Amino acid sequence: MRGNNLNDLTGFLAVANERSFTRAAAKLGVSQSALSHTIRDLEERLGVRLLTRTTRSVAPTQAGERLLHTIGPRFAEIDAELAALSDLRDKPAGTIRITIGEHAAETILWPALAAFLPRYPDIKVELIVDYGLTDIVAERYDAGVRLGEQVAKDMVAVRIGPEVHMAVVGAPSYFDKRPRPKQPQELTAHECVNIRLPTYGGIYAWEFEKRGRGLKVRVEGQLVFNTMTLRMNAVMAGFGLAYLPEDQVRTQLADGRLIRVLADWCPSFPGYHLYYPSRRQPAPAFSLLVEALRHRG
Repeated sequence: MRGNNLNDLTGFLAVANERSFTRAAAKLGVSQSALSHTIRDLEERLGVRLLTRTTRSVAPTQAGERLLHTIGPRFAEIDAELAALSDLRDKPAGTIRITIGEHAAETILWPALAAFLPRYPDIKVELIVDYGLTDIVAERYDAGVRLGEQVAKDMVAVRIGPEVHMAVVGAPSYFDKRPRPKQPQELTAHECVNIRLPTYGGIYAWEFEKRGRGLKVRVEGQLVFNTMTLRMNAVMAGFGLAYLPEDQVRTQLADGRLIRVLADWCPSFPGYHLYYPSRRQPAPAFSLLVEALRHRG
């Protein structure tokens, strides 16, 4: 149905319900003569009279009553749904889907959500742990979380965490049998617990930097995982060295369960960012979550 037909029907419904061209015109914000012209055009197009006009009143004809009872409820449903959508714009509610890596989920998202969600019971959050650079538009995610250097330039990026510092660690039982490496190149002679990252096209090459000199070392070992928890379990059990975020091993380093090596070579990476496509009117729930996550350090 073309737009002018919808406008004509809206005008008819207003007159039929108000039983007055004057009141209907005021309600619609149009002139009485324009509304009268609209109704005449609709009647001519349909070939039937819809309203009986007298000097004192306006009433639907039999055809007008039929049209009123047929389309009236449908237009009311449309108005109700539009009002509901308007409420969603103003009310923090709905589901937010986010793709995120394991470390960011555990150290940043979950602590923030634990404080945020109790205040907004109508907001639901779905976190999908994934190390790949997911196409959030194609996969229908609202946002993704990755290190700053991995965020595409065409995305809106909001920093949600501090810089990530890395550490090479091993258990005392491992170093009882092996010397501690002094240079990153010496890692090729050690057992190392590897990680497979889709973002790097396979086994991750450990990254090092010192006085502006960057270096990548491809290490070997019996074990390859794609989760941080399993790598931590393996290194704690003495299966080799692991390259892990410093904040994940701080407690184990402090109590002596792990030993750190190559500290002066381990770099820091830009903090985690929440990224999402540019949008003119983000949902209130999403805007609230972004502000709750925004890094202010």
